[in-house]
Amino acid sequence: MSAIVSWKDKAALLADELTAVRRQLHRFPELSFEERETARLVAERLTRLGLSCRTAFGGHGVVADIVGDAAGPVVALRADMDALPIVEETGLPFASERPGAMHACGHDAHTAMLLGAAELLVQTRSTLKGTVRLIFQSAEEINEGAKAMIREGVLDGVDEIYGLHNLPTLSAGFASVRPGPLMGSVDRIDILVEGKGAHGAIPDQGIDPILCAGAIVMSLQSLVSRETSPFDPVVVTIGSIHAGDANNVIPSACRMTGTVRAFDPDVRERLPAGIERIVTRIADSYRCSASLTYIRQTQVLINHPEAARKVAEAIDAVAGPGRRLEAAPTLAGEDFSEYLKHVPGCFFWLGSGPSENAEYAFGLHHPRFELNEACLPLGAALLAGIAARRLEEGPLSAGSPAEGGGHA
Repeated sequence: MSAIVSWKDKAALLADELTAVRRQLHRFPELSFEERETARLVAERLTRLGLSCRTAFGGHGVVADIVGDAAGPVVALRADMDALPIVEETGLPFASERPGAMHACGHDAHTAMLLGAAELLVQTRSTLKGTVRLIFQSAEEINEGAKAMIREGVLDGVDEIYGLHNLPTLSAGFASVRPGPLMGSVDRIDILVEGKGAHGAIPDQGIDPILCAGAIVMSLQSLVSRETSPFDPVVVTIGSIHAGDANNVIPSACRMTGTVRAFDPDVRERLPAGIERIVTRIADSYRCSASLTYIRQTQVLINHPEAARKVAEAIDAVAGPGRRLEAAPTLAGEDFSEYLKHVPGCFFWLGSGPSENAEYAFGLHHPRFELNEACLPLGAALLAGIAARRLEEGPLSAGSPAEGGGHA
C-alpha cells in the first residue's frame, strides 16, 4: 500500500512541468483528426523518456508501451487530445491563439496527465510486473477516434483499460466512480421534411414543411414521456432546424438534426424504430414526406464492476480518505465506451473545479470553461497508481466488460 500512496508525492514534483505542458496545448488547440502538433509534442516527450512510439495511429493518435522487467498483463491508459470548434472567452494569458478552436473540454489536461503518468511509471519501470500501454487518442469529440484506433489494433494484447475525464462541477482533489453504466449512448438523427413551396400569403397552394417539422419536434418528446419507462433515462433533442431564406416564402424542404441519448443498451435499440414511425407518420398527416437518417455513434459507457472497485481502491489510496465520491450517471457520452466493448476496464471523473466554497464553475464545452490546474498532479498520480496496482494484483475475474448492460 505504501508504494501506491507515494504516487501522489511523486506527482507533486511534476506540477510545474504538467502545468506548462497543459498551457502549451491550450494555447494551440487542434480539432478532431487535426491534432498534428499535439501528437508531435506527445511523441517528443515520450521519446525523451526512452519510449518507442507508434504515431499516426487512428488519425494522429500516439501509442507507446512501458515494459516492466517482469512479465505480466498489459494494462492500457487512455487520454484524448482534440479540442472543440468554440471561440474562447476566458481571457486567460494562455488562451487559444487559434480562432474558432478551444480546449473547452479539458483534453489538454488529460494529455498532460497521461504524460505525467508516463514519467512516473518510467521511473519505476523495474518494479512493473507487465506492460502499461499509453494511448493518446484523436477525435473523441466526434466519436470517431476510439473506433479508428481499435480498427488499427490498439487493443491487441491489452487485458484491461482505464481512463478519466475532468469534471468542473467537482472540486479539484476529489474523484468519483461508479460500477456499471456511467455515461449514455450517443446517436445522431438527420431528418429531411419535404413539402411544396409557395408564397407565404397563399399557403393553400403549398405544403408547409416548417409546420410539419414543428409538429415532429413536439411529437418526438412523446417517445420519451409516453413510450419509455420513467426509470429509463432517454433524451431526444433537435439541435438545428434549417428551412427557407425569405420571410414571405414557404420553402419546399426543412432539414433538422438532433441527438438521441439513452442509458440502457436495450432501450437504445428500440429508439430508431420509434423515431422513424413518428417522423414519417406525422409527415404524412401534414401531407409532407420525410426521411430519417439514424447514425449510431457511441454505445453506453458501462464500467466493469470489478475494475470500478479497483479504481475506487486506488482513489482511496492515492487521493486519501474522504476524497472519493459515487459518480452520478449522465447522458453525456464518451467514446471510451468503445474500448469497453472489447476489454474490461473503468472510466472515472477527476475533480477539476474550484474550491468547495466557489459559487459557480463554467461547465464543459462552455467558451469560458476554466480548469483548476491543481488537478493535474493528482490525475497523473491516479493513472500511474491504477496501472501499477493492476499489474501487481493480476487479472480481473472473468466477466463481461458490459456486465448487466446488454449489447450496443
